[in-house]
Amino acid sequence: MKDLLHDLRFAVNERCTFSLKNHACDLPKEADKKELKERLEKDRARIAELQDVLYAEGKHAVLLIFQAMDAAGKDSCIRHVMSGVNPQGVRVWSFKAPSSLERSHDFLWRHYQAVPERGHIGIHNRSHY
Repeated sequence: MKDLLHDLRFAVNERCTFSLKNHACDLPKEADKKELKERLEKDRARIAELQDVLYAEGKHAVLLIFQAMDAAGKDSCIRHVMSGVNPQGVRVWSFKAPSSLERSHDFLWRHYQAVPERGHIGIHNRSHY
């Protein structure tokens, strides 16, 4: 698994730190739509391959956190990027305004309740509430 994850730009483990400000988060202005679609297809295939290894090994989980303003395209991004994975190994939690139970705990409590089990991918959508 570590060999497969070595080429991922945003991989984080106990030996490294990650800061989003050190990575470009927008598309280059000269990005060609056809080229981007081809890259997305390759990335989907790679994600599906990595998901198989993740499940088979059963030692780790992956948590993706989507946070952006309303109407920023979070749902579309999840739908497009994750469309190549096995849905049995993925769960999406869409966080809305916290309930009274959630407000009675610390900020991360409800996220802790939704951490994916080993071998699976979890997606936290709208985590900023």
